[in-house]
Amino acid sequence: MRTLALVVVLTSACSDATTQAPLDMARPVDPLFTDRPYGVNTPSGFDHTQSWPLIVVLHGYGASGVSQDAYLGISAEADKRGFVVALPDGTVDFQNMRFWNATDACCDFAETGIDDAGYVTALIKDATVRYHIDPKRVFLVGHSNGAFMAHRMACDHADLIAGIAALAGETYADPARCAPSREVAVAQIHGDADTVVKFTGGMLPTRPAYPSTPTTFEFWKTRNGCAADAEQPPLDLVDVLPAAETLVTRANGCDDGAAELWKIQGGDHVPLFNGAFAKSVLDFFGAHPRL
Repeated sequence: MRTLALVVVLTSACSDATTQAPLDMARPVDPLFTDRPYGVNTPSGFDHTQSWPLIVVLHGYGASGVSQDAYLGISAEADKRGFVVALPDGTVDFQNMRFWNATDACCDFAETGIDDAGYVTALIKDATVRYHIDPKRVFLVGHSNGAFMAHRMACDHADLIAGIAALAGETYADPARCAPSREVAVAQIHGDADTVVKFTGGMLPTRPAYPSTPTTFEFWKTRNGCAADAEQPPLDLVDVLPAAETLVTRANGCDDGAAELWKIQGGDHVPLFNGAFAKSVLDFFGAHPRL
């Protein structure tokens, strides 16, 4: 559907972006990858004598792994922190747009039933061997369709994932559809002025409904056994909005995992982030390895 199109220009929105590591196109033996190799950025000084954390970047509808990474600035920051970054692509649909078959709300509009959960699972397992990944530090960051996909992976394959950062995408409207096998650290990020995927919940054309961002936050807060909320210092992630526009609510006392809500006041579907966005996401990931 055209309303979800996200074609990101290949220039980073981060003000302090650095040159990325050379792209290594991994071509695994798994048949799921025959036609879908994934790109990888390895950090400076990478070698196989130590374990490395992994971030899988899941792009929005109509974008690509490389363009999404450029927009969010993940690899530039990951290089400084010593994270491996995987950049997979969804498949192309009848509108010539790349998509993920994520939750029922988004975005397999032609109902192809493609097994993207199986694909991302196989990617994580392949990267774990190929790039000596620490299985306790595997994270997903997704935008829009990619955020819905990150939630599906957290629901279906929590055994493989320590945490997700989901920008402008939600979990299932029916909580019974999400039964993670263990706790997952979740940073739920959304602009309250988003008219494509609405902060207050809604539905995309021809698709079932998705919940509001606060409802998604409450689901993961409950699932992770968290207690009362605590407001944190606001973040300044978008220069064109008033300073410190992003309100951060953290659920305390979680059994494991974590739950945070980052509400971008005045933020639309594609906020013009500064370098603090990638830094804040990697701070969240660094603080929440799987126990």
